[in-house]
Amino acid sequence: MHEPVLVLNANFEPINVCTLRRAIGLLLTEKAAMVINGRGHIHTISQLFPRPSVIRLEYMIRRPRPRVKLTRREVFRRDNYTCQYCRQKNTALTVDHILPKHLGGKHVWINVVAACPSCNHRKGGRRLKEVHMTLLRKPKEPVANAMYMYGRHLTVFTEWEQFILGW
Repeated sequence: MHEPVLVLNANFEPINVCTLRRAIGLLLTEKAAMVINGRGHIHTISQLFPRPSVIRLEYMIRRPRPRVKLTRREVFRRDNYTCQYCRQKNTALTVDHILPKHLGGKHVWINVVAACPSCNHRKGGRRLKEVHMTLLRKPKEPVANAMYMYGRHLTVFTEWEQFILGW
């Protein structure tokens, strides 16, 4: 009952991933319709319920464009788990402020990068020019498109591909 289900808006735009339990509740209250049933059925004593993989809301949800939250995990994901100074792929990364906070740097997308502990220690609380270091690429806020938000599910749920890649 905790399997992920892709939720589409009335215009087939992906807007969320919910649990199977929530999806069945939306189907039973007729707030959503099933688009793909790729998982079979749930058998109860008296009824047979589909186990949807993709559902579509019956009404349009208007909401502001989503933004990716600034977290350690998202910084590492944006930088592809690579140190932005020495280009080393590493699992033990840290978050480094390009312009240190004590020098007026803010904790925003364009000022934070993933760095290995040795590069972060080497840079310390100084500017890049002071330690003669350069960045692999200029940091920016990731675009919160459907592929970025829900693409990690595509390895398991290939039937979602047509809805996620279309947006």
